[in-house]
Amino acid sequence: MEPLSPNNEVEHPQMDKPPARTVENLSTKAVEAIQRDPKTKKLLDPKTTEFEDDEFWPLSGKPYFHVFVVKSHLKPLYQLVFPKKMYSLLPCSRVPVVLTYCGKKWEMVYYGDSNPKRFDRNWKNFAIDNDLKLGDACVFEIVEISSSNLKFRVQILRGEFPSQLMERVKGEASDTPIIVD
Repeated sequence: MEPLSPNNEVEHPQMDKPPARTVENLSTKAVEAIQRDPKTKKLLDPKTTEFEDDEFWPLSGKPYFHVFVVKSHLKPLYQLVFPKKMYSLLPCSRVPVVLTYCGKKWEMVYYGDSNPKRFDRNWKNFAIDNDLKLGDACVFEIVEISSSNLKFRVQILRGEFPSQLMERVKGEASDTPIIVD
């Protein structure tokens, strides 16, 4: 075991991100500097829906679902239908939704009162802005859920569909899946 440093503090290994510190342990000047910094300001705001700009992160244990991007998610329909396994967790009414990906957010409406349950046409903005393509996968993790609000963090996993299989692709909807032999 190595001896403690002269001031009896344990030395911590260098990390990419500094360890979290509580506001109580910081000087007034440091707190003011943090509050002025736009990056930390959003982290201190409990109402914020933005997350770190990381593209990938481990799932938190909250409910999630994934979809493989198929034709119906893109042109001309731009329709994302929720898997039936999620129906019992989601509201049975129309509620505003916020999707967050890489620090950006997209607002749309969740149609929980329709069959099938789906996002409104504003899903198109998310799909276009993120250049979704056939074969990509999206993981939607529920961050906040209530009868009047839904928030999801989204991960996009890029995956080009093999050209040899492209001619056999149907994949317009869940009842005509992409089948790989």
